[in-house]
Amino acid sequence: MTDTPNDLVLYGERFTSRFLLGTALYDSPAQMQEAIRAAGCEIVTLGLRRQGPAEGHGDAFFGLIRDSGCRLLPNTAGCRSAREAITLAEMSRELFDTPWIKLEVIGDDYTLHPDPFGLVEAASELVAQGFKVLPYCSDDLILCQRLIDAGCQALMPWGAPIGTGLGLNNRYALRTLRERLDVPLIIDAGLGAPSQACEAMELGFDAILLNTAVARAHNPPQMAGAFREAIDAGRRAHLAGLMERQQTASPSTPTLGQPFWHGMTQG
Repeated sequence: MTDTPNDLVLYGERFTSRFLLGTALYDSPAQMQEAIRAAGCEIVTLGLRRQGPAEGHGDAFFGLIRDSGCRLLPNTAGCRSAREAITLAEMSRELFDTPWIKLEVIGDDYTLHPDPFGLVEAASELVAQGFKVLPYCSDDLILCQRLIDAGCQALMPWGAPIGTGLGLNNRYALRTLRERLDVPLIIDAGLGAPSQACEAMELGFDAILLNTAVARAHNPPQMAGAFREAIDAGRRAHLAGLMERQQTASPSTPTLGQPFWHGMTQG
């Protein structure tokens, strides 16, 4: 099937939605399901450590995801070392029968900043094992290049630290990533408002993954719908081509040579 400009292609698979949604923090499973429907997403993430796979809770959540029709993207949230993340990824493949993994290796408890060394180590090992790795990373260009060298075919750089809602903290770094890297880039973490998601898409990013901004809204399904529309609008604006910014005013309506002004000079 021929790809269109609206396709999101990850590891050779095509998705029509560019909105990925997390499944944590909702007040109830029913609310989560409503938000997923309102988002129109095709991929949802599941934190394995939060769901306690050893106790079987992952099976119940997997059933909810299966009913939604979305692809499950298990993640290694909470892991503090490459070995811990690799082990959890291997467990997820057994539990959910999927090679897809959102890779997280956290290096700092205060900012939840990714550990660049552990991330590259874990990514290299998991790619070698046949996983389809989508690493949560910072906006550091060299780190992103190393992850691509390790075999990652898509990256998830943050906009800001997880759960802050600060938006795009370093636009220069993010623009540099978009200009230099020829792989799908998904903004993951730090977005708090639909306008921020729209801006990221206008910059040329390929998709948005978020959780807290929807789950902690007063009305999560309504907020999910708002993000969906903002992401679509930002994508269309990027494809249309934004006007260039300039420092001086430029009239949008020409005045010279118009009949009104001609009449004034004749009087």
